[in-house]
Amino acid sequence: MDNGIIIAAVSPHPPIIVPEVGGRETAKAAVTVRGMRGLAERIAAVSPETIIAITPHGPLLLDALAISTARTFKGSLAQFGAPGAMVEMENDLDLARAVLEQSRKRGIPCVASEKRTAGIDHGALVPLYYLSKAGIRGRLLLISMSFLSRRDLFEFGKALREACEGLGRRCALVASGDLSHRLIRGAPAGYSPRGREFDRIIVEALRSGDAEALLSLDEGLAEEAGECGLRPIIIMFGALDGLTYRPEVLSYEGPFGVGYATAVFEVVDAVAEKAGDANGVSTGGDVADDPYVSLARLSLDTYVREGRAARKPDRVPDGMSRRSGAFVSLRKAGRLRGCIGTIMPREKDLAAEIMRNAISAGVEDPRFEPVTPGELDDLDYSVDVLGEPEEIPDESGLDPREYGVIVQKGHRQGLLLPDLEGVDTVEEQVSIAKQKAGLRPDEKGVRLFRFTVERHRER
Repeated sequence: MDNGIIIAAVSPHPPIIVPEVGGRETAKAAVTVRGMRGLAERIAAVSPETIIAITPHGPLLLDALAISTARTFKGSLAQFGAPGAMVEMENDLDLARAVLEQSRKRGIPCVASEKRTAGIDHGALVPLYYLSKAGIRGRLLLISMSFLSRRDLFEFGKALREACEGLGRRCALVASGDLSHRLIRGAPAGYSPRGREFDRIIVEALRSGDAEALLSLDEGLAEEAGECGLRPIIIMFGALDGLTYRPEVLSYEGPFGVGYATAVFEVVDAVAEKAGDANGVSTGGDVADDPYVSLARLSLDTYVREGRAARKPDRVPDGMSRRSGAFVSLRKAGRLRGCIGTIMPREKDLAAEIMRNAISAGVEDPRFEPVTPGELDDLDYSVDVLGEPEEIPDESGLDPREYGVIVQKGHRQGLLLPDLEGVDTVEEQVSIAKQKAGLRPDEKGVRLFRFTVERHRER
């Protein structure tokens, strides 16, 4: 895609993930930091002319969105003890005016916030900090949130896209927002058991590109979760509506009781789409195979039907060029049919890792007979890409919905993936992992590691 919204992203904004602010505490959010760096690299790779930052912490109006028409923006994290963590950017005034005009045409209340030089609140500053570290030096359009209806916010997103396309501007849109602030007892906004429910819905919607799931989300659940990211994300989905894009969740965790998610949505050129090059893209809500799942299916199908390893496609999503451990799981009529994976990577890249493990899951899992050609069309696939394992002192750092677990004693090691049906407590999770390692459920002196996963499933 030559112009318009060429890439979009969801970014959290806790100042603690900026090393100059968090210091050693930043390490507790290492998963998010890696996600932010990956997000920034992906945006830098497409060379946007303008960054559109949507923040929930700017001037908040009940019945209108605010767009800054300041000439320049300047902000730092001085209030968080890091005056050197600063960003200064020029405003894209032509785009600001175009967005105001397109919003007027769509009947969405939108006003200009007129200051010669405007500050940048931490909601925008944290993602902009990471973008600047990745070498991005373009102009900025800064948009503050409103209490307009979700449908109006979605329509505003369309106005954003139309304004970018009308000017022929290459734009990257960043929806800044944290998820639930109530994940654990002692969290900043108190605790609610519905916080994790909210976060699971949001992360799954990001992973699948399901805007409607957010537009129809129960208002009471959003209120109970104590979030600040839902509305910016809805604007982002409005901007992507009608485009062909590839969604990818880079990370999710809640180390301080607040949910942090990073996600990237790469807009795919229409020519590539027609050529069949856009494996696993979402087209404004249409169903399509996930590229990770498609690659696993290709690998096992080729091996079982033809007795040979499939050739890796010439082009795979950027996220598969990294090295990472991965598990491939197969189900038939809802029942497990095979599951094999690697904790640490063995192949030269993630694509090769998935292809190798898909074959292993189909024909090498000792619990099952090898998959036959007649079964292939009945299999459902899932691919779990493992984050880097992090050692923890005890079970208090676990959550079976959020983290997988590795138990280790001597040369024995057992792993259990997160968010598995029937595994509802930490005690159950650790006990099963111990059994996988050949240890007694009450075995003492084990080392514990936790990890997150990117889960890719059939849709």
